Amino acid sequence: MGTEMKLNERSIKNLDGVHPDLVRVVYRAAELCDDLGFIVTEGVRTKERQAQLLRKGATKTLNSRHIPDCNSVAMGCAVDIAVTVDGEVRWDWPLYEKMALVFKEAAKIEDVKITWGGDWKLRDGPHYELSRNVYP
Repeated sequence: MGTEMKLNERSIKNLDGVHPDLVRVVYRAAELCDDLGFIVTEGVRTKERQAQLLRKGATKTLNSRHIPDCNSVAMGCAVDIAVTVDGEVRWDWPLYEKMALVFKEAAKIEDVKITWGGDWKLRDGPHYELSRNVYP
């Protein structure tokens, strides 16, 4: 398993209000990281924040899994991350594909069904969410 990556304070704070199953996946992914790291840039969002992101073109929907009242569990069911290399945030697509393998393995270990935004037609590499099939 490589050296254990600790989540920074910002990441831990950004997990407040996120469904505990997804939080477990995030912590497990942090443990599994070898040469890459990540920070959690966003967990729970308000409807107002989502609308702001829509206006900026940073999202395509108002029905986000980040918003607790957009799902039946009344918790945030999504997180966005930024991959880090040597402590610096990077946006190179191959790094997000590599990190997705880590998150998918973490989800498998934790027995939690997740969806990666990078697998969508309109790819969203930083985005992970609980599967709508299991967490409506």
